[in-house]
Amino acid sequence: MYNLKGKTAVITGGNSGVGAATAMLFAKSGANVVISARRQAALDEVASKIKAEGGNVLTVLTDISKDEDCKNLMKATVDKFGGIDILVNNAGVLDTGLAPIDKFDDVEIQKLISINQVGTMQCIRAALEYMQEGSSIVNVASVAGVNGGGGAAYVSTKSAIIGITKHTALLLADKYIRCNAICPGTIVTPMTMNMKPENLDMKMFGAMSKHADLKIKPCMAEDVANIIEFFASDNSKALTGQILVSDFGASL
Repeated sequence: MYNLKGKTAVITGGNSGVGAATAMLFAKSGANVVISARRQAALDEVASKIKAEGGNVLTVLTDISKDEDCKNLMKATVDKFGGIDILVNNAGVLDTGLAPIDKFDDVEIQKLISINQVGTMQCIRAALEYMQEGSSIVNVASVAGVNGGGGAAYVSTKSAIIGITKHTALLLADKYIRCNAICPGTIVTPMTMNMKPENLDMKMFGAMSKHADLKIKPCMAEDVANIIEFFASDNSKALTGQILVSDFGASL
């Protein structure tokens, strides 16, 4: 556990999975935690766990595909805690069936772009109005964005997050505001476990198996949260623009 005492962290998609695990870990490390998502009941459940352990938490109902929601999230954070030191862009959605480039759905890809890609960019833009020297942005991308192993819509958005991570790091290096990305492999979360086998494109699934050793265990949400905490902490203050794959070596 790293020392985040006195820091304020905004975590999108903080209602479950990696976001919830990160929020709980950050709170234990001393940070003020702001969690956002589109479902208030789920946010409240995570917040109650954090409060029960003595943590400071604020919930903000947010649809990151809406720019005004992103702006409101950051303003609510500053109004409550006085600033933003850490932004974790974790909110995201999967495509329904690993549809490859010759079969992707035109409506679905627009949904993924608006949330995964544009939502991440909007959150960064809104947070930068308040971030100071020493702040850290951590983007949750995916190994799919590195090796192409996923549905075309999902891969395109996660690859975009990797690109915007490097762009942001380059732009802000002289201001000492860092931006890094973690690219998890398979994670055991409600989102990934709810994928229905009958919806999967088996040709794409077979192609993906060439880039992954299925005998190696998947990540748990807490495994990813631990790495996010490192990127968020001052222990990684020399790192920016880095893209880190977290999958126990399954894609090697």
